[in-house]
Amino acid sequence: MELVVTIVLVVIAMLTCAGTSVSSDDRLLVNMTVVRSTTVLGAYCLDGSLPAYHIHRGFGAGARNWLLQFEGGGWCNDIETCAERAKTRRGSTRLMNKLETFSGILSDNPVHNPDFYNWNRVKLRYCDGGSFAGDNKFDNGTLVLFFRGQRIWKAIIEDLLPKGMRFANKALLSGCSAGGLASYLHCNNFTTYLPNTTTVKCLGDAGFFMDSPDITMNHTQRTFFQHLVTLQGIEQNLDENCTTSITDPKQCIFPQYLLKYITPPVFILNSAYDVYQFHHILVPPSADPRGHWNHCKLNPKECLPNQISVLQAFRVEMLTALRSFVFYSRRGGGTFINSCFAHCQSESQDTWFAPDSPQLHNQTIAESVGDWYFGRNVSIKVDCPYPCDTTCHNLIGANEHQYDHV
Repeated sequence: MELVVTIVLVVIAMLTCAGTSVSSDDRLLVNMTVVRSTTVLGAYCLDGSLPAYHIHRGFGAGARNWLLQFEGGGWCNDIETCAERAKTRRGSTRLMNKLETFSGILSDNPVHNPDFYNWNRVKLRYCDGGSFAGDNKFDNGTLVLFFRGQRIWKAIIEDLLPKGMRFANKALLSGCSAGGLASYLHCNNFTTYLPNTTTVKCLGDAGFFMDSPDITMNHTQRTFFQHLVTLQGIEQNLDENCTTSITDPKQCIFPQYLLKYITPPVFILNSAYDVYQFHHILVPPSADPRGHWNHCKLNPKECLPNQISVLQAFRVEMLTALRSFVFYSRRGGGTFINSCFAHCQSESQDTWFAPDSPQLHNQTIAESVGDWYFGRNVSIKVDCPYPCDTTCHNLIGANEHQYDHV
């Protein structure tokens, strides 16, 4: 028995070291690939560690198709928070798990991921704190922080091209939360690395962060993003068509201003009551010092009528920002805007494609995204207002959500 156990452990270790994948309890665990050639580009995580990604190779009809998924994880917009972040897995690949679970849109199981299971699927690890968009450095002689998200993006792409991506037939750039924002920011640039014959599209999951005032009419998120753009040197990497057409170029980090300048077809996957935006944009702690919204945040069923009215107004504001895209898009855009209190729905199997997944017009998110990407059907779906949707029962409640992806 001891010999058998030893052989099994050795085989698992060999597979891991070889950069392949290991299945555990029906989970697909994919080993980390560190990009070691990035020193020439100066592509470093906040703490100076090297960037990394996880890749599970495609096969069969999907062998020349590529899906890239930006990892989420919030932002840091000042030296103090970035210095703290650099000491965590959000700022250093040295501190990250070397095996990453691939589920939902990254699954290799056709039952769980019918349209993309056999593609080359890549998860880009997030360690810069600026949605892969900054290019700056802080060095006061004691502390050094690298804001090199743009270079990390380039370094990973250049590492993937010789691995077959330069011959891609189809490509989908996606991401969740801060990674969803990155998918909007990098959508145009992604096409420049691929052949003209490649079908390129982009999916933003919970990345449509609104430039909205909070309940005290302060622009908390706008101020946060302005500091982020300034600290990390992001403005130079924002879309030039957008920055030259708006009073404050920094605002082009918001998808609602950037969207009309994105050339490839885009799919917007978002909740109209996104719990991150609810808790940090609409009702940030600074706007509710006495905690009048605490019960509502913990459980939407406990929201008072006036609080529900505020939430409904926020939904209308989001739909207004999307109106021209939703109703007049001529570039093959798609939407799945549901009324579930959720954040990030493409990476979790429960919300992506399962028997009790959220649905709109009798379709799951996976089916809607697949129809959009492959042009099988029009995929413009917008939910009715809360609480009409009866398919949200299985989602993580706002009281349980730890914002791990934010």
